Amino acid sequence: MSIGDKIKLHRKNAKLTQVQLAEKANMSRSYLADLERNRYNPSLDTLTAIADALNINLSNLIDDEKPFNPELNENDEKDIQKELQKMIDGLEGKNGYAHFNGESIEGMDQEDRELLIASLENSLRIAKRLAKQKFTPKKYRD
Repeated sequence: MSIGDKIKLHRKNAKLTQVQLAEKANMSRSYLADLERNRYNPSLDTLTAIADALNINLSNLIDDEKPFNPELNENDEKDIQKELQKMIDGLEGKNGYAHFNGESIEGMDQEDRELLIASLENSLRIAKRLAKQKFTPKKYRD
Protein backbone atom coordinates (compact mmCIF):
# COMPACT_ATOMS: atom_id res chain seq x y z
CA MET A 1 0.00 0.00 0.00
CA SER A 2 1.41 3.40 -0.96
CA ILE A 3 1.93 6.26 1.48
CA GLY A 4 -0.85 8.24 -0.22
CA ASP A 5 -3.26 5.33 0.19
CA LYS A 6 -2.29 5.03 3.86
CA ILE A 7 -2.86 8.74 4.45
CA LYS A 8 -6.29 8.50 2.85
CA LEU A 9 -7.18 5.32 4.78
CA HIS A 10 -6.22 6.83 8.14
CA ARG A 11 -7.96 10.12 7.28
CA LYS A 12 -11.20 8.29 6.47
CA ASN A 13 -10.88 6.15 9.61
CA ALA A 14 -10.61 9.38 11.60
CA LYS A 15 -13.72 10.62 9.76
CA LEU A 16 -11.92 13.75 8.56
CA THR A 17 -12.29 15.55 5.27
CA GLN A 18 -9.24 16.61 3.30
CA VAL A 19 -9.90 20.20 4.37
CA GLN A 20 -10.01 19.26 8.06
CA LEU A 21 -6.84 17.18 7.92
CA ALA A 22 -5.01 19.80 5.88
CA GLU A 23 -5.89 22.46 8.48
CA LYS A 24 -4.74 20.23 11.34
CA ALA A 25 -1.49 19.39 9.54
CA ASN A 26 -0.95 23.02 8.47
CA MET A 27 -0.89 22.45 4.72
CA SER A 28 -3.11 23.18 1.76
CA ARG A 29 -5.95 20.86 0.84
CA SER A 30 -4.70 20.60 -2.73
CA TYR A 31 -1.25 19.45 -1.56
CA LEU A 32 -2.86 16.84 0.70
CA ALA A 33 -5.01 15.66 -2.23
CA ASP A 34 -1.86 15.35 -4.36
CA LEU A 35 -0.19 13.31 -1.61
CA GLU A 36 -3.19 10.99 -1.40
CA ARG A 37 -3.00 10.52 -5.18
CA ASN A 38 0.73 9.74 -4.89
CA ARG A 39 1.71 12.69 -7.08
CA TYR A 40 4.41 13.79 -4.64
CA ASN A 41 6.74 12.08 -2.21
CA PRO A 42 6.21 13.85 1.11
CA SER A 43 9.11 14.81 3.34
CA LEU A 44 9.55 13.26 6.78
CA ASP A 45 8.41 16.56 8.34
CA THR A 46 5.22 16.48 6.27
CA LEU A 47 4.52 12.87 7.21
CA THR A 48 5.14 13.69 10.87
CA ALA A 49 2.67 16.60 10.70
CA ILE A 50 0.04 14.36 9.09
CA ALA A 51 0.60 11.56 11.62
CA ASP A 52 0.32 14.04 14.50
CA ALA A 53 -2.88 15.50 13.03
CA LEU A 54 -4.34 11.99 12.73
CA ASN A 55 -3.15 10.99 16.23
CA ILE A 56 -1.31 7.96 14.86
CA ASN A 57 2.29 6.80 14.94
CA LEU A 58 4.45 7.84 12.02
CA SER A 59 5.23 4.15 11.47
CA ASN A 60 1.58 3.63 10.45
CA LEU A 61 2.26 5.74 7.36
CA ILE A 62 5.75 4.44 6.58
CA ASP A 63 5.64 0.72 7.36
CA ASP A 64 4.76 -1.64 4.54
CA GLU A 65 2.58 -3.83 6.73
CA LYS A 66 -1.10 -3.32 6.03
CA PRO A 67 -2.74 -1.76 9.09
CA PHE A 68 -5.39 -3.93 10.70
CA ASN A 69 -8.57 -1.90 10.83
CA PRO A 70 -11.38 -4.07 12.14
CA GLU A 71 -14.89 -3.38 10.96
CA LEU A 72 -17.76 -3.37 13.41
CA ASN A 73 -20.35 -6.06 12.80
CA GLU A 74 -24.05 -6.12 13.66
CA ASN A 75 -23.44 -7.50 17.16
CA ASP A 76 -20.86 -4.79 17.84
CA GLU A 77 -23.39 -2.15 16.77
CA LYS A 78 -26.03 -3.63 19.09
CA ASP A 79 -23.53 -3.65 21.98
CA ILE A 80 -22.66 -0.01 21.31
CA GLN A 81 -26.33 1.01 21.27
CA LYS A 82 -27.04 -0.89 24.52
CA GLU A 83 -24.05 0.69 26.26
CA LEU A 84 -24.97 4.14 24.91
CA GLN A 85 -28.51 3.79 26.26
CA LYS A 86 -27.14 2.79 29.68
CA MET A 87 -24.96 5.88 29.67
CA ILE A 88 -27.83 8.16 28.65
CA ASP A 89 -30.08 6.62 31.31
CA GLY A 90 -27.36 7.23 33.88
CA LEU A 91 -27.18 10.88 32.91
CA GLU A 92 -30.93 11.51 33.21
CA GLY A 93 -32.91 12.46 36.29
CA LYS A 94 -31.91 13.63 39.75
CA ASN A 95 -29.92 10.47 40.33
CA GLY A 96 -27.92 10.95 37.15
CA TYR A 97 -24.24 10.43 37.82
CA ALA A 98 -23.03 13.34 35.68
CA HIS A 99 -24.07 16.94 35.94
CA PHE A 100 -22.74 20.10 34.40
CA ASN A 101 -23.31 23.27 36.41
CA GLY A 102 -25.90 21.38 38.43
CA GLU A 103 -27.91 20.34 35.36
CA SER A 104 -28.54 16.80 34.15
CA ILE A 105 -28.67 15.89 30.47
CA GLU A 106 -32.39 16.70 30.57
CA GLY A 107 -31.57 20.34 31.34
CA MET A 108 -29.39 20.76 28.25
CA ASP A 109 -30.66 22.34 25.08
CA GLN A 110 -31.31 19.95 22.19
CA GLU A 111 -28.11 20.76 20.30
CA ASP A 112 -25.85 20.21 23.34
CA ARG A 113 -27.67 16.99 24.18
CA GLU A 114 -27.23 15.66 20.62
CA LEU A 115 -23.53 16.61 20.63
CA LEU A 116 -22.97 14.85 23.95
CA ILE A 117 -24.74 11.70 22.74
CA ALA A 118 -22.80 11.74 19.45
CA SER A 119 -19.53 12.12 21.38
CA LEU A 120 -20.39 9.23 23.67
CA GLU A 121 -21.36 7.03 20.71
CA ASN A 122 -18.16 7.90 18.85
CA SER A 123 -16.10 7.11 21.94
CA LEU A 124 -17.79 3.71 22.25
CA ARG A 125 -17.09 2.96 18.57
CA ILE A 126 -13.42 3.87 18.96
CA ALA A 127 -13.12 1.77 22.10
CA LYS A 128 -14.77 -1.23 20.38
CA ARG A 129 -12.44 -0.97 17.36
CA LEU A 130 -9.36 -0.61 19.56
CA ALA A 131 -10.39 -3.66 21.58
CA LYS A 132 -10.89 -5.69 18.40
CA GLN A 133 -7.56 -4.45 17.07
CA LYS A 134 -5.76 -5.36 20.27
CA PHE A 135 -7.34 -8.73 20.94
CA THR A 136 -7.79 -10.21 17.46
CA PRO A 137 -5.05 -12.81 16.87
CA LYS A 138 -2.79 -12.11 13.88
CA LYS A 139 -3.85 -15.29 12.10
CA TYR A 140 -7.43 -13.91 11.88
CA ARG A 141 -6.42 -10.50 10.52
CA ASP A 142 -7.01 -10.06 6.78
